Amino acid sequence: MSILEEIKYRFNYGNAIIRIILVNVLVFLMISIFQLISFLFQLDFGISLINWFSLPASFSRLLFQPWSIITYMFLHSGLFHLIFNMLWLYWLGELFQQYLGNSKTYQAYFLGGIFGGLIYMVAYNVFPAFSNRVMFEMALGASAGVLSIVVATATLLPNYGISLMFLGSIKLKYIAIITVLIDLISIPQGNPGGHIAHLGGAAFGYFFIKLIYSKSEVPNMLDKTFEFFSNGFKTKPKLKVHHKSNTRVTTSDYGKPTQGEVDAILDKIIKGGYESLTKKEKDILFKAGK
Repeated sequence: MSILEEIKYRFNYGNAIIRIILVNVLVFLMISIFQLISFLFQLDFGISLINWFSLPASFSRLLFQPWSIITYMFLHSGLFHLIFNMLWLYWLGELFQQYLGNSKTYQAYFLGGIFGGLIYMVAYNVFPAFSNRVMFEMALGASAGVLSIVVATATLLPNYGISLMFLGSIKLKYIAIITVLIDLISIPQGNPGGHIAHLGGAAFGYFFIKLIYSKSEVPNMLDKTFEFFSNGFKTKPKLKVHHKSNTRVTTSDYGKPTQGEVDAILDKIIKGGYESLTKKEKDILFKAGK
């Protein structure tokens, strides 16, 4: 299997986290190639391309590039910026996806990124500290969407332990709190727009989980809207139909946990943590996340 074929396979059959990471990496490589060509031939389209897809702080400028509210979250200012975001996304995103599935993973990333971008724009248009910079500032990076997933995972599984080198096991809720505090106190130190967008994404992630467990119909509406992200890119296998006593049963429906079972287990996690689950309940969540 060639590299291109393997990438295509991963994109078609990987989960939401793998697809988001692949798109971010591919966009970074494409932009880097354009920037290299621009540098070698002393052209300026490399910088223009970045600006065209970055999110402006000015609402008036956004009117001329409305797509940037989405595209900005797939751009990165450098290799280490990309690596840091993708590692965060992989470490906690895989956990989030395992429990809530592809559709809600897309929702947390995209809506968290959009909300973070809007908070960034509002801040630059409200606070006097940014009044002389609002027409020139641009935001880029996946951090708002990534922080949305990080905080959402910590809200869903607050007592889930993550092993860190030299520090041992730390609960997700403490990782999320420390991350948010670092962004908050870093606003005056540099890159204020980025830190504000991070905080917006983090806030969305927290309320996103709370919304899922509310009685609102919004989660169901979001599931229907985002369903094509989960299934639109992968090849759907043909369903085998077994005939027995004139009754059809599709193999894709066999053994799949009901939403009621999943909701009951997630409620138990919130109350007592992941460790409170039985092996059977963990198996049910694992099947539901596929």
